[in-house]
Amino acid sequence: MSLFKILTRILAIVGKELVSIVRRPGALLSLVLGPFLIMALFGFGYSGFRRPLETIVVIPAGGNLPTDVQTYQEVAGEGLRIDEVTSDEASSMSRLALQEVDVVLVAPGDLEANFKAAKRTRIDVRVNLSDPVQGTYAVFLARGLEAALNRQIIQRAVEEGQGYAISQGAAEAADIPPEILAAPTEANLVNISPSSPTVVQFFGPAVLALILQHMAVTLIALSVVREKNSGLFELFRISPITTAELVTGKLIAYGIFAGAVAFATMALLVLGLGVPMLAHPGWIALVVLLLIASSLGLGLVIAAVSDSEPQTVQLSLLVLLASVFFSGFVLAISEFSEPVRTMIYALPVANGIRLLGDFMFRGGTVAVWQIWVLVGLSAGYILLAWLLLRRVMVRA
Repeated sequence: MSLFKILTRILAIVGKELVSIVRRPGALLSLVLGPFLIMALFGFGYSGFRRPLETIVVIPAGGNLPTDVQTYQEVAGEGLRIDEVTSDEASSMSRLALQEVDVVLVAPGDLEANFKAAKRTRIDVRVNLSDPVQGTYAVFLARGLEAALNRQIIQRAVEEGQGYAISQGAAEAADIPPEILAAPTEANLVNISPSSPTVVQFFGPAVLALILQHMAVTLIALSVVREKNSGLFELFRISPITTAELVTGKLIAYGIFAGAVAFATMALLVLGLGVPMLAHPGWIALVVLLLIASSLGLGLVIAAVSDSEPQTVQLSLLVLLASVFFSGFVLAISEFSEPVRTMIYALPVANGIRLLGDFMFRGGTVAVWQIWVLVGLSAGYILLAWLLLRRVMVRA
């Protein structure tokens, strides 16, 4: 066998592959431009900073503490944004339970008496967090608040030339222990969340949502594209089957399979990893059903616009990449700016992660609107896929 013949055959294969790539510009564009588009959206929308936590300061009724927001904002720092100063503790705790605010600071009413009695005053920092990572961040902010408040008190004491809140002279100040003089207050973090999952437990439902979306999108898209390229759509065209029947059959088949995977995974999370399930299983099943339906609809849309299995895989992986970046799996959606933040909810998993976490860790959700978003995504993607696939069957 001559070297020339070997090179000829190798170059023939090279030419065939290059021609096949050029003949599929859509696949080439999705492969090259897709990741850059995702990174561009990420760079445009991600601020790089955590948003300040919305905070209510509760002061005791009849006390002599200031009531203006600015005074407390100077002490709180950049991590907390003082939304209101009030004496209504019950209303503030109700807003915290409804997740309308992030933090409730309960100011002490007996700081002066405790100081005279050589006691450290406790400031309650109340949060409602099921995310252990955010819980750690809240602890960090509470310690910073404690240090800032103590610094303010010591500074005031130095300016007045006497122990803070003491009007009896230096003799009484001498009886106060140095550790109380150095740190008159301490922050006490109180988390009112119904559950406190570990990091592994907390991310379990998020991983389930991500798996369900990627599996549903990829499997149904590959199935349809394989049938398009094998000539089955030509048989569908001359057969009595309609596009609606084809789409419905695909949705039911892959919905049953994805549902079985979801049930097995959920059982593993609850029984194996001890993930709490505080809501009725019916609510969790509803979220899983809507997540699967909207993901299957998205997969059908990808199949309708794809001309080959490699392009289908590429688009499915791009959806997975976007989901990891934007869905709240790694970075909180609230850290993205508009209009990217609104666009994120077009990903089924972005809604599924929030809803599964709320129902499993809190027993309910205040984001009922995201259930309706999943309903809208399911109907919208399935309708769009039906319209696109009907045109494909007509051309077949």
